Amino acid sequence: MESQAWVRLAVFAGVFAIMALAEMVWPARQSPLTRWVRWRANLAMVVGGAILGRIVLPVTVAGTAIWAESHAIGWLHQVNWPGWVGAVMGLLALDLAIYWQHRLFHQIPVLWRLHQVHHADPHIDSSTGLRFHPVEIALSLFIKVAVVVALGIPAAVVVLFEVALNGFAIFNHANIRLPQKLDDKLGWLIITQRLHRIHHSQAARETNSNFGFSVSWWDRLFKSFRSRAALSDEKLQIGQKAYPATVANSGLIKLLLMPFSGKGD
Repeated sequence: MESQAWVRLAVFAGVFAIMALAEMVWPARQSPLTRWVRWRANLAMVVGGAILGRIVLPVTVAGTAIWAESHAIGWLHQVNWPGWVGAVMGLLALDLAIYWQHRLFHQIPVLWRLHQVHHADPHIDSSTGLRFHPVEIALSLFIKVAVVVALGIPAAVVVLFEVALNGFAIFNHANIRLPQKLDDKLGWLIITQRLHRIHHSQAARETNSNFGFSVSWWDRLFKSFRSRAALSDEKLQIGQKAYPATVANSGLIKLLLMPFSGKGD
């Protein structure tokens, strides 16, 4: 269990460093606030989420998978399929669950209050991929646990999925812009930076699209994919109107209390 934690940390740090460097060299947009103002709160949020996650689920999602496997709990333990088939099904099931989790956090008002902390960032870069309210992180853990136990997804698959999820979250929030032709081609498979910026648009019809964190096929299948915004990527209005780009709206305490303010409902 300790080794998987170190693997996740190493991949997280590596992807974050690569994307942060790419943003410095090839920035797509200019932030209305300094990096120091935004990053100190965004990075503090991920630390808070990790701490709360270990409190509410000390054994972790992978630990839960090991327990379920040792007791032969879950659908995949009841069928005689090759291991690789179960692994693929487990990855697909977890990714689909995260897609619908994301979509429901937009549609259910009390959950949107939590998720709005992520969308209130007035700029998108690699640190935005870490900016989630700790309570949302905790709820996501229990959703993943429910899927893992119900299906009996192996622990190795869980670790692989969580590493990929963290990596893709940093990747598609990065403040870079791919050439349009390459972006369109990749968009048939994954959610690119430009596609995810559409999801962070202030326009409701745009923010309620492109829910995938990794692949784009769930959005295409469930009719939530949007390949273009009304405005160009350079002019797209990012964030939430209720929370203008000010230092006062970017502090850690402000972010933690944001779901209880009633603004932006």
